[in-house]
Amino acid sequence: MAFELSAPHRLELSEARERLHALGEYLTNKYGLKIAWTGEDEASVSGSYLVVTISGNLRLTSTTVTFSGKDPGMLWRSKAKDYLLRKLEKYLDPSVALGDLPRR
Repeated sequence: MAFELSAPHRLELSEARERLHALGEYLTNKYGLKIAWTGEDEASVSGSYLVVTISGNLRLTSTTVTFSGKDPGMLWRSKAKDYLLRKLEKYLDPSVALGDLPRR
């Protein structure tokens, strides 16, 4: 079973891209996840946090950010989805300055 989520944004593509890079730095520094940008607007995400294995792809378009990957399982699915959506909403919020977004 695939795990998918999508978050809309209203940012210019270049700003959304910078904010996703900031989120990638945060996830790498905080949880040791590996974020590998495979294109200007696509990245692969991999790693583990506690007992959850994270493996998937992030894709940015002019209106949305989509994550699709391995389902973390029934026990973690809802928590993972809620956490990732909250992070995407925070990092894509135009009222929060890019410099104010945590990187650690």
